[in-house]
Amino acid sequence: MVMGLSIIFFLLLTLIPAVYVWLLTRKSSPNKTKNFSVQNSKLPPGRKGWPIIGESLDYFSKLKQGQGYKFLTERLKKYSSNAFMTSLLGEPMVVFCTAEGNKFLFSNEKKLVQLWWPSTTSKIFPKSEDGSNNQHWFAIHKLLQLILKADGLREYVGIMDAIMKEHLQKYCNSEQVNVGDMAKSYLLTISSNIFLGINDPEKIETLANRLENIESGIQSMPINFPGTAMNRAIKASRLICKDLNVTIRQRRIDLLGQRSPSGKDFMSILLLAKDDNGQFFRDEDISSHLVGFLTASFSTVQSTILSIMKYLAELPEVYNSVLKEQETIANGKEPNDMLTWEDLRKMKYSWNVACEVLRILTPGIGGFREVITDFTYEGYTIPKGLKIHWTFDATHKNPRYFQDPEKFDPSRFQGDGPAPYTFVPFGGGPRMCPGNEYARVATLTFLHNMVTRYTWEKLIPDEKIIHIPAPRPAQGLPILLHPHNP
Repeated sequence: MVMGLSIIFFLLLTLIPAVYVWLLTRKSSPNKTKNFSVQNSKLPPGRKGWPIIGESLDYFSKLKQGQGYKFLTERLKKYSSNAFMTSLLGEPMVVFCTAEGNKFLFSNEKKLVQLWWPSTTSKIFPKSEDGSNNQHWFAIHKLLQLILKADGLREYVGIMDAIMKEHLQKYCNSEQVNVGDMAKSYLLTISSNIFLGINDPEKIETLANRLENIESGIQSMPINFPGTAMNRAIKASRLICKDLNVTIRQRRIDLLGQRSPSGKDFMSILLLAKDDNGQFFRDEDISSHLVGFLTASFSTVQSTILSIMKYLAELPEVYNSVLKEQETIANGKEPNDMLTWEDLRKMKYSWNVACEVLRILTPGIGGFREVITDFTYEGYTIPKGLKIHWTFDATHKNPRYFQDPEKFDPSRFQGDGPAPYTFVPFGGGPRMCPGNEYARVATLTFLHNMVTRYTWEKLIPDEKIIHIPAPRPAQGLPILLHPHNP
């Protein structure tokens, strides 16, 4: 009797989410049931896995263990192909697994393929009908580049440095510090200034808690039941948008009344901008975009900073080389001088260290595209409507591109660095992440201030690394600080 009830309970837990995914995916995309394999016998080899859920459980299980590359190699070996068919997130999907595949996708944006997001993303960051089209996205992307590229970021370098120094005083006034907590507060203070024009510690703390729920939900299965990661993410996003809409309405009044004419933060830029039809962007679309940008600027950079701090604690020779470079920069400045753009350009070895971290422990899994017209790739016909997935691990962990890929070796990035399209933590082509320079500035500013003041050791020597939603030490990397002699 007990065993029978257990089996029934197990089936309910398994089938109810699966049926929900099936209904959700049928509703969100009328072409999902299209049988590509019947229509075209020249598809890449592969299998769809279980009905409805495909191979999603196997994929995400391996990602959670930090073995995403294993999911790829098992299939590459089995099919003897550089691309294979599968089914992920309720979609028939082909996975590209080479640098050549990356180049093909990045070079054919808006020609053969276009950006595609899993249904999870559209639920967490909803847009109006006007705000959902690709033309709208490119308009926002172009505006974002105004503040996140070199010319726009120059004026923020000193601000970031000042914020980091304030966080050193707040978090490093004792021997022990949790790097995750400090990095989270530092990054959200920066992004709140740059994206929202807000510098209120209480609002930033509220943002931090809600953004963590969103971060967990982005890479979850698209199951919107109470208690699921996706459900928590949707609720958190709605709460942030609700608060931002109040701020947006007041900011719009201030800007039109010229009480805040500069409009340097991204919220103000969006409120003053118009789309290609000469219309202002909708408030609800602005708030949704801002939540997405805040999540991205916090999650991925925090992961990178934590991983850098971890490796510097474990590899004294790498730490010493970073210290030597950073001390040279610090010794050329007056005590109260802030970092400048020119200082960051001198941090070549330090950025090589960051790049090696981004290769080994890349935040995220890669990207998705949708085929907009039939094309041929390596002898296979890829039909319109099919989804494509490219992954970081396919090249970052591949010994064909990086010898002894599990070894931490910043020298890989000296000189000309890796071959094109093998190192792609920020993507590439027109869809390349607009925040790559922002990530560099925020990371190097954090690193400069920590290294020039402290050495440190891990308080949990064998601290476990979690890989979903982004790689990081499970306990936030608590460390013991050792200040340099004055």
